[in-house]
Amino acid sequence: MKRLWAPWRIEYITGEPEEPGCLFCNAFKDNDDKKRLIVHRGETAFAMLNKYPYIGGHLLIVPVRHASQLKSLKDPERAELFNMTIDAVDALKRAMKPHGFNVGVNIGRVAGAGIPGHIHVHVVPRWNGDNNFMAVLGETRMVNEHLDRTYEKLRAHWR
Repeated sequence: MKRLWAPWRIEYITGEPEEPGCLFCNAFKDNDDKKRLIVHRGETAFAMLNKYPYIGGHLLIVPVRHASQLKSLKDPERAELFNMTIDAVDALKRAMKPHGFNVGVNIGRVAGAGIPGHIHVHVVPRWNGDNNFMAVLGETRMVNEHLDRTYEKLRAHWR
């Protein structure tokens, strides 16, 4: 029998207590980028790895200002959010060589937003064959690289 290891997911599975306040606001205020998985900071947006990724390299592009709707963002915030999304795709291409991407925004809990109070963009790298039988039959996602390694690769490839 082969074993799949994803030890960082235990906090998610066991429902470890959430920190008070907004996860994204707290992460940006905390200056420990490695702990918070922040790979890049801009003036009005930042990029961080998803702690519970769909697949390795799953990035979140987040406005610094707490806003729940895209229309709530000011033009400079929208511009940096979109430009940082482009930079994230480029960094992932250099660091991980994916075959494609899913890029999207979930607005509202019913649409899949895990943190509906703070809008963010998902940038998910995809590879041919990355969605195998495990997701279909075993209801299990395979993340093939530890978050620390992915973090280091993306930091090195961000321009």
